[in-house]
Amino acid sequence: MSNDAFSSGLAAMPEGVRGSAVAGFAPLVRAFATFVGGRPGAGGSLTVMRHGEPLVDIWTGQASPGTDWTRDTGAIVFSATKGVAATVVHRLADRGLLDYDAPVAEYWPDFGVAGKERITVRRLLTHRAGLSSLPSIAVGADDVLDHELMEQRLAAASPDRLLGVPAYHALTFGWLLAGLARAITGRSMAELFRIEVAEPLGIDGIHLGRPPQGSPTTIAALTGSRLSAVRAPLGAMFFGHAYGIPGTLGAATRSLFLPGVETILEGVEPPILDTEMGAGNGVCTASALATLYSALGDGMIGGRRYLSARTVRALRQVETYRLDRTLFYMPMMWHLGYHSMPTTGSRAGFGHIGLGGSFGWAEPRQGLSVGFVHNRLHGSRFAWDQIASSWILPLVVRGARAVPPLGDVNESLGAA
Repeated sequence: MSNDAFSSGLAAMPEGVRGSAVAGFAPLVRAFATFVGGRPGAGGSLTVMRHGEPLVDIWTGQASPGTDWTRDTGAIVFSATKGVAATVVHRLADRGLLDYDAPVAEYWPDFGVAGKERITVRRLLTHRAGLSSLPSIAVGADDVLDHELMEQRLAAASPDRLLGVPAYHALTFGWLLAGLARAITGRSMAELFRIEVAEPLGIDGIHLGRPPQGSPTTIAALTGSRLSAVRAPLGAMFFGHAYGIPGTLGAATRSLFLPGVETILEGVEPPILDTEMGAGNGVCTASALATLYSALGDGMIGGRRYLSARTVRALRQVETYRLDRTLFYMPMMWHLGYHSMPTTGSRAGFGHIGLGGSFGWAEPRQGLSVGFVHNRLHGSRFAWDQIASSWILPLVVRGARAVPPLGDVNESLGAA
């Protein structure tokens, strides 16, 4: 790093990394360059804010072969979408349109059948509705891509034996919240992403599915093997028999897999972009996710109230410390639609991590928010990519301790 870069108050950008970062975040920038950069056809972006002011806003790599990643490049963030869908519900609750402790059927009458009459909104948001199983409502990829059909089938479904205990609703969570929100507002979840999240926050980079024509947000192509292991002979044999396995392995398989479900990620224009999957097909930029979680951290955006103090307190609260029965007994510490984890940098915050490791996060005590997105989904790097938050969040907290007062930070970034 050059002395000139440090004298300006900014971290020097490693080769291939663009954007700007306050000098105290140099270790985070270097780690980002090492672990996100240098992947053919792949790239990513990372934004860190404090009280809505940018401290780090960097990107690297390619959105597709021959196309550089930019600040406006969005990626499919998979389960990080859940945090956005939950935010829609909180906005409705904030206006008195729903109560967390009321039965879902009070707002969505079709849901009040087959033993679901007493399931509350709170249970829905904390993955305790007993409706995580995909095979109980769908038979193949065509069903999964029909979001209104999935809402209808969940409304008619019976809860399973995991009703009342945390069991990650990997795909069904989004359709459940969409059905609830549609019953209250008459609008689809994609519309509500726009009018309850993107527009009030003054951002474009949060969409459910493909951004509309004219949007500045461009979509990074998925790169890597994706879910090809599911199609391999051994994978097909395993997943074809794992549904009935007792315990967490069977529950995890039922929450995620159906024959042919991997095809929704295939091709240059994967079918997942053309549906509304509130649990998995959000297209987000890092800066937009960081802006959202900044607003969730303190309820404010640009000096305006986004959520009431009462609602902000509610979503900061850990609702259950019980081990999750679908996620191999991981201590997910579910909030109302978000999670935290008992790891360095994340226990005091909340957010949502997606398949492959993209995530949005808030650390309210320090006023920090983070957005991280990338487009790689490859078996050989999957485990490391999935735990990206475990190196990003500690470096964010460390960097925040070293930054100057906000006025000095703004002056430095303005000079970049």
